[in-house]
Amino acid sequence: MYVALFILLLLAFLGMLFGHFCRKKIICRIQCMDKCRKCSLLEELAEPFGYVYHCCCGFFSSTIDAWQKAAGYTWLYDYMAPRFQMVFDSLPVYFNYRGRTWLIEFWKGQYGINAGAEIGIYHADRLLSETEYRTAHFEAAGEEEMLSCSMQLCTEKGACVKISERHWWLTAFLPGVFSRPSELCLKAALCFPNREMLEGFYRGLCRAGYPAERISMQNLSLSFVFHQPGGQHYGLLTRFHRRLSQCLNRMYCCLFRWVTRPFECAEDRILFLYYYLPFCFRKLMRLRRFHRRCHRKNGCCRPGCCRRCRPCRREKP
Repeated sequence: MYVALFILLLLAFLGMLFGHFCRKKIICRIQCMDKCRKCSLLEELAEPFGYVYHCCCGFFSSTIDAWQKAAGYTWLYDYMAPRFQMVFDSLPVYFNYRGRTWLIEFWKGQYGINAGAEIGIYHADRLLSETEYRTAHFEAAGEEEMLSCSMQLCTEKGACVKISERHWWLTAFLPGVFSRPSELCLKAALCFPNREMLEGFYRGLCRAGYPAERISMQNLSLSFVFHQPGGQHYGLLTRFHRRLSQCLNRMYCCLFRWVTRPFECAEDRILFLYYYLPFCFRKLMRLRRFHRRCHRKNGCCRPGCCRRCRPCRREKP
């Protein structure tokens, strides 16, 4: 018995010693990289997940050709989100335009260990009644249907990021930042191709409960501030999942900062996590993750979820 205990203690000591030297080696490796090399590596690592890293501001955003585009949108995604550590406030705006029902939705909240916001542009294949909104599947806007969007996301502690792009799904995610959805302020602006679509969205935004006097319009552009959601009521089970997920998110954020404590810069922390704990890095990058069935139901598989849909690894030169 004592021999077995001694062997276990010895193995634990050797494991800690090995981990210590690996950690030191990774720290030295990252410290020897210049900023351009770090940014290039992060962009390469984020690309398979459908994201790009902005080194200048330290946040992730989605790419135009992200794999999530094939999944489109359905209300089930928002309903299931708290079960996967995504706790956010949402503002869906439905309106009819040229024979189809459009949905432009705004989100802000906590996505795992990332505080972030989204603007998604979708449409159905026909006109829908209000009773069909929660059951219909919406396709992502095509290349000719994308809108020029801009967003500014500010936290209660003063951190702000801003991004502008012609997109179907404009996002910004701050890694390692914890915030309650009510503490985030999203300033959104959209530019529409014509007056008809602008007025349709305006009426839909008013129907969603947003005060008309707080909406600003100039030419074909519309802007507003999404801070406190109105009219959202969650069931008992959903409230439980939201609170539980936020507790886990806070704990994971603290763990992320503790594990990567040799560094202060966001890209250094992320690269350290990638080299030291690769499985945690993959969890960090699943900013919009849902149960596999949700994607397969709409004919979309996550990259890397099975051998068939894993991208081929690049051969080293």
